[in-house]
Amino acid sequence: MAFEDLLEDPVIQKYLHELVGPKGMPVAAAPPDGEVTDEELAEELDLELNDVRRALFILYENDLATYRRLRDEDSGWLTYLWTFEYDNIPENLEEEMYRLHEALEERREYERNHEFYLCEICSIRFEFGEAMDFNFECPECGSPLESMDNNRLVTAMDDRLDSLEDELNIDADA
Repeated sequence: MAFEDLLEDPVIQKYLHELVGPKGMPVAAAPPDGEVTDEELAEELDLELNDVRRALFILYENDLATYRRLRDEDSGWLTYLWTFEYDNIPENLEEEMYRLHEALEERREYERNHEFYLCEICSIRFEFGEAMDFNFECPECGSPLESMDNNRLVTAMDDRLDSLEDELNIDADA
């Protein structure tokens, strides 16, 4: 898939934005063909050099950019030539989805296996043991803690897990 096609996908735009943030998004959204220096990118995009470098290193850490170093023979200065590798985005997104699936499964089990109490004034949630330690009174406002039904939360997690499993072709019974 070409850079242009990838960058038109709202999911990929969101993914890149989450990685590099608003200051780095111009760097991620405007990958040049071939190699480019961080200074050239900063000048071309009218951005601070540190913001460009930060975005480039985040892309590098996520296997979305590579670089090669050149040393100037006279001055000894190093120049980094960056290349964008956006072909790895679909694989990275799939890995993120597997991590999300695993985290949701763990959280669902936590929610199923614990009893919770809620301060309806402060909207603070406590596990049973914590609530008991506080004599079932909110430590912030002194209001009584009420037993909390988290079935809707667990059901929402079940639904999200089902859709992730469908998308990732995971057999839930396996």
